[in-house]
Amino acid sequence: MTVYAIALLNIADRERYGVYQSGFMEIFSRYSGKLLAVDEAPTVKEGDWPYTRTVLIEFPDAEAFDAWFNSPEYQALAKHRHAASTGSIAVIKKFVPREG
Repeated sequence: MTVYAIALLNIADRERYGVYQSGFMEIFSRYSGKLLAVDEAPTVKEGDWPYTRTVLIEFPDAEAFDAWFNSPEYQALAKHRHAASTGSIAVIKKFVPREG
């Protein structure tokens, strides 16, 4: 089942985050992921949105997400993200309406 990952980030060190960003797509593209949206200024319709970057990605299933996220090459790259930002990442399942 398709899953989506939402990353809500506050970037403190743009230069260090740039190192992460420059290596991201090369690794990400190997794992059947799709980058659906990246926004640093979303239109907030309700509540607060105290994040400097919001990212939405899609994978064919949770196993594909886990293979990417836990891969040694991504974890090595993610150290730059951890050093440059704080944030939260959630994985959610695609909505499938119940029949009947």
